[in-house]
Amino acid sequence: MFKILVVEDDTEIRQLYTKILRRNNYDVIEACDGYEALTILETNLINLIVTDIMMSKMDGFELLTSLRSAGYTMPILMITAKDSFDDLQQGFLSGADDYMTKPININEMVLRVQALLRRAEMATEHRFVIGKTVFEYDSYTVIDNSFEQILPQKEFLLLFYLISNCGKAFTRLQLMDEVWGYSTETDPHTVDVHINRLRNRFNDNPDFEIITIRGMGYKVVKKHE
Repeated sequence: MFKILVVEDDTEIRQLYTKILRRNNYDVIEACDGYEALTILETNLINLIVTDIMMSKMDGFELLTSLRSAGYTMPILMITAKDSFDDLQQGFLSGADDYMTKPININEMVLRVQALLRRAEMATEHRFVIGKTVFEYDSYTVIDNSFEQILPQKEFLLLFYLISNCGKAFTRLQLMDEVWGYSTETDPHTVDVHINRLRNRFNDNPDFEIITIRGMGYKVVKKHE
């Protein structure tokens, strides 16, 4: 079970986040400020952090900077009432992976948590093999019968996500959320463009192919079981 640290100085809001996350089968630990969060991290393995910005003693920006400086790499979702571009920029520069502005949609928060955890899992796997084709996450490289291709970032992330969920179909919107992020303003048909490029690259690959699901989206299937 994934363990999530919720850092929020408003007791009612903190308890609401905790209740919703536990309802979605996450193990949750609460902290009322950045200092308490750092203390908890000394003795607990945390998979993801949900944190407010405006807190007494140590605010969210200071917490993020401290965590990243100390080498913590877990995904961090910032939830705050501050919605200016400067605050958004500071959040990401401090090390946030995603950012939501209050008042938030609780169901959207859960979706973002799920997406961040999936991406973190993909990043820690680093490598995926299907048949004789090897996918190296760290270098965006695909090795196919000793021939190496270094793919553009979005192409690789799209292919890696489909490959690591082999046999499962995804809509264009789901793929946009996973690869481009929830906040992107990119046209969902960009997915079609990237899929066509991937098909051109791996048209002769003996291990997998990208299938179009009419009226829905795409999936990757193995050519030979």
